[in-house]
Amino acid sequence: MQTQEELAQKLEQELQQFTGTEKYYKHLLGFHFTDGVKFLADEAQAYWVIDAIGSYQRKLQNHDFQLWLLVVGNHHEFIKPKPGKDAVLTCWEDTPNVGVKPLVRQDIVFTDFPLKTIKLYLENKILLLPSEH
Repeated sequence: MQTQEELAQKLEQELQQFTGTEKYYKHLLGFHFTDGVKFLADEAQAYWVIDAIGSYQRKLQNHDFQLWLLVVGNHHEFIKPKPGKDAVLTCWEDTPNVGVKPLVRQDIVFTDFPLKTIKLYLENKILLLPSEH
């Protein structure tokens, strides 16, 4: 059985292979996601991340580009979950900067998500990995 760290290393390496997509998958909330995002959700058992992002799309419907960051633990310079929470999911209009408030912030009570951070883009109603952009 793989440790969490081994799973994270393997997943990071495998995600690098996605540089485009052959198929788009439709989410019930009206947007699509790519092969790379589907692979991430399958391998990390993280369809909840896609669902969480989808749950904010009505609020963010006027934002054609969204940068989503999931940070697990205190592994980011300034994006950190609140005390007693495992992770935080944030959405930004552009690259996150100190002093700039995200469009969305959702603290996650518990997660076993294997990566310390993951960045996803939602552009023109398509959720994708940065390498697929």
